[in-house]
Amino acid sequence: MADTVQFDLVSPERLLASTQAKEVQIPGAEGDMTAMPDHAPLITTLRPGVLKVSGSDGDASYVVTGGFAEINASSISVLAERAIPQSEVTQEQFAEMMGEANARLEKAQAADSAEPGQVDDAAKFVADMAALGAEIGMSAA
Repeated sequence: MADTVQFDLVSPERLLASTQAKEVQIPGAEGDMTAMPDHAPLITTLRPGVLKVSGSDGDASYVVTGGFAEINASSISVLAERAIPQSEVTQEQFAEMMGEANARLEKAQAADSAEPGQVDDAAKFVADMAALGAEIGMSAA
């Protein structure tokens, strides 16, 4: 068994991380998971949360708001809708993200022909964002 895997974290704006990792804690849409070397192949969607990486360069945490993770035996690639190093997140940025989440919910509620589940999905996204704020010590207001 290898000791590390190649880990890459990419957002639309930039490559945030490319390192050898011992483990990566991923906020998956179906639940949190920890990916390590020799993990079974898997593709999952992300929910808002904190992605944590332990590797040869030390530990790092990133706030993600969604996206996908592809896990293989020798690599983990995360394509995030939005990703910010946790240490760089400001209250203003978090308030903006919460505002976007609330607007998404309001839009879903206002749609006359909303598909079943759209309002529920948007409400869950708002709840996940509020939980993320509590985890990183940011106010949802």
